[in-house]
Amino acid sequence: MAKDGQPGAVTRFAPSPTGLLHLGHAYSALFAQSLAGEGGRFLLRIEDIDPGRCRPEYEAAIYQDLEWLGLRWEAGVRRQSEHMDDYARALERLDGMGLVYPCFCTRAEIGAEIERSGAAPHGPDGPVYPGTCRGLPRAEAQARIAAGEAHALRLDMARAAAAAGPLAWHDRERGRMEARPEIFGDVVLARKDTPTGYHLAVTVDDRIQGITLVTRGEDLLPATHVHRLLQALLGLETPEYRHHRLLTDDEGRRLAKRHDSLSIRSLRERGRTAEEVRAMAGFGGT
Repeated sequence: MAKDGQPGAVTRFAPSPTGLLHLGHAYSALFAQSLAGEGGRFLLRIEDIDPGRCRPEYEAAIYQDLEWLGLRWEAGVRRQSEHMDDYARALERLDGMGLVYPCFCTRAEIGAEIERSGAAPHGPDGPVYPGTCRGLPRAEAQARIAAGEAHALRLDMARAAAAAGPLAWHDRERGRMEARPEIFGDVVLARKDTPTGYHLAVTVDDRIQGITLVTRGEDLLPATHVHRLLQALLGLETPEYRHHRLLTDDEGRRLAKRHDSLSIRSLRERGRTAEEVRAMAGFGGT
């Protein structure tokens, strides 16, 4: 049985190799492993879709740190950069449903448009994109793409939500959650130089890896609204979710990769044992 009394599950830990793992990552990985439980499976995924920030030395450090902590995962680590075809097929399906459009706006142009509107709605990620490019004629959009203009591929949220209808998911701590993906507006699914974005990639990955329980920090709870919508549109099964607390520093700030003093490597180099670091992450005696 898993730590919270539920049957064994298929869980995953999915870090990005953009820096060294810290105590918060240790907590998240140990949390996911603990909820896999007896008879369950614990998987590892490397979310390396951002070539500008991801580094091979950080990926190597992820394996070293997790092994040092005593974590063991199934063979066959999924690296997102090796599966762009999977995301392309999902994007093509959404495009075939008439739910994707190219956006040529720069961040500065979006900011200026929002400022001119005076009362732009805010979502979990800040001001919601005002839909400037949503009505571009298809021929014009295709011509600009052919000319090599930088662009993002956005989900037409209103049409997508209407196509999917009412949706919900189950969170093991919070119970039934009604999906309200419209709070995000027209989210970015991919960019010209990055064939997939976070929302699309993790939704596809979780299905391909057979994840039955998604565990992650409560900061990502809002993103589940979008992921539930994408699951419905792509005909994918919906896993259960469990969003855990976030570890903070002495001043109450959420731990981030800039907290070098609390990186697992730093703690190890200062003589901390794996047992001590596990205890610092809240998993003493496990």
